[in-house]
Amino acid sequence: MWLTPSSLPDVLVVEPQVHGDARGFFFESWNRRAFAEAGIDADFVQDNHSRSARGVLRGLHYQIEHAQGKLVRVTAGAVLDVAVDLRRSSPTFGRHVAVELSSANRRMLWIPPGYAHGFIVVSEAAEFLYKTTDYWYPAHERTLLWSDPALAIAWPAALAPVLAPRDAAGTPLAGADCYP
Repeated sequence: MWLTPSSLPDVLVVEPQVHGDARGFFFESWNRRAFAEAGIDADFVQDNHSRSARGVLRGLHYQIEHAQGKLVRVTAGAVLDVAVDLRRSSPTFGRHVAVELSSANRRMLWIPPGYAHGFIVVSEAAEFLYKTTDYWYPAHERTLLWSDPALAIAWPAALAPVLAPRDAAGTPLAGADCYP
């Protein structure tokens, strides 16, 4: 497994060692010992799986209490995955990283607690799986406005985002609840 720091040093691109031949492929998507040795010592408590059509944008979500670390990956299709640093004490506060995750590149992204997270589907459809370090608490969930100019996220211009009402009504960074 190879871990590469992104432009936000705490957000890591994880590239598993893939073993393949004419029959197909195999890789470990999670191995607690190997990830801990690589610096991701997370205790995951929940797995989530979603399927979305082209242009669906989910996010940018976070929990102001019970902050979740997430290990995310795509098992079918492709997404542009985005993490935004919401830790006011961080030198990268308000900055984001965007990484294409797909079933073809098999990359994963480690997003530690303290970040908002979202993605847009860039293929016909995508299946998205992720592990979280804390449970979902709807009362603590917040949504950062995906299109906030202060974030300067370069979402794919060719796609008109399909949004849930809560994502369309997200809060701009200037008014968002953030972490210390």
